[in-house]
Amino acid sequence: MIEAFVDVFEQIPRGLVYVVMGVIVLAIARFAQDFLTPYRIQEQLNQKDNVALAVSISGYYFGVILVFLGGLYQPFLVVADNSLGFTAEYWQDVGLVFVYSIAGIVVLNIARIVVDKLVLRDFSTEEEIIRDHNAGTGAVEFAVYVAVGLIIAGAISGDSGGPETAVAFLVLGLAALILYTLVYEWTTSFNIHEQIEADNVAVGVALAGNLIAIGIVVFKAVFGEFVGWTESIAGFVTYAVVGFILLYVVRFVVDKVLFPHVRLADELAVDRNLGAAFIESAALISVSLILFFAI
Repeated sequence: MIEAFVDVFEQIPRGLVYVVMGVIVLAIARFAQDFLTPYRIQEQLNQKDNVALAVSISGYYFGVILVFLGGLYQPFLVVADNSLGFTAEYWQDVGLVFVYSIAGIVVLNIARIVVDKLVLRDFSTEEEIIRDHNAGTGAVEFAVYVAVGLIIAGAISGDSGGPETAVAFLVLGLAALILYTLVYEWTTSFNIHEQIEADNVAVGVALAGNLIAIGIVVFKAVFGEFVGWTESIAGFVTYAVVGFILLYVVRFVVDKVLFPHVRLADELAVDRNLGAAFIESAALISVSLILFFAI
C-alpha cells in the first residue's frame, strides 16, 4: 500500500510539468489572438461587455487545449511510467508536445478563418460579433473552434504517422466538417444565415450543437494510429458516413419524439426557442459521444 502511494506521488511532478505547460500554451494563444485581431479584445470584454465575443473566445481556449491534449496523448504514456523519471526522453516528449501545441494554435486560427468563410459565408462574423454583439454568431464560432480543435487533436495524436499524415487527415477532417454543414443547411426549412444575422440565437446554438457533434465524429474518424493510407482513409470515410447518417436520424427523432406537437424548425426559426436549441444540441452531442466510445 505504501509503495502504491509512493508511485503516485512520484508521478505527480512529471504530470505537473504538463499542467504548467498547458497554462503557458493558453497564454501564448491569448497573445496570438490579440495580435491577429484588428480590435482590442480586452476593451470588448471589459468595457463593452461583449458576451458574443466572450463565447467565441471561450471556444478558442477550449479548442487550444484540445489540440494540446492531442499532442499529449502519446507522450502521456511516458508520464505514467515510473521507471523513466526526468530523463532526456521525457523532456524530448515535453518539447514535442509544446511544438505541436504552438503549431496547433497557428492552424486553429487559420482554420477558423477558412471555416468561418464557408460556414457563415453570407455575412461578416467579425462585424456581427464586434458591432452587433450577436450571441448566435458567437455560439457558432465557439463550436467552430471546438470542432477544429478536435480535428487537429485527432490528426496529431499517436506516433505511427508523420507530418504528412497529420496534414492529410486534418484537411480531410475540415472537408467533412464543411460538407456536413452544407448538408445541415440543405435539410433545414429556413435560411440559417438570414436567421443568425437577424440575431436569432436559437438557430446559432442549434448550428453550434451540430458542429460540435460532427466534430466529435470526425475526431473519431481521424483519431488513432496510422496503419496505412488505404486502411486509414477507408476507416475515415466509414466513420464519417455513419456519423452523417446517424446525426441526421437523431435530428429527425428529436423533432418527432421530443417535440411531438410542434415542428422543431418553427421553434427555432419562428419562436426563437433557445431551450429547443439546447435540447437538440445536447441530443446530437450525446449520440456522437456514444458513437465515439461504442465503435
